[in-house]
Amino acid sequence: MERKKCRLLEIVQYTCEPEELPSGEVRPRCFPLPRIFRICPDRPAVEITKLLKIDLKTGEIKMPDESSDVLPKGKYWRDIRRYDLEAEVGSSN
Repeated sequence: MERKKCRLLEIVQYTCEPEELPSGEVRPRCFPLPRIFRICPDRPAVEITKLLKIDLKTGEIKMPDESSDVLPKGKYWRDIRRYDLEAEVGSSN
């Protein structure tokens, strides 16, 4: 049986902060935050951005050999449970 390979996916998110111009006008100043995920068949995607070594000049990505040993456990979205603090606080009255 042929084993399906994992692939990498990159998304770019932005973080913004207000910047005041010399004219007094305020506008957002944004910076890109690239995030890289490992996607394997029949498993949840796992963010691996902090595990990678990225050459900023060439864009080449190197994944350490031991990365499979340190990958966090992923969860499917359907298995994520949100703890709602407002509901807890509201129910104690």
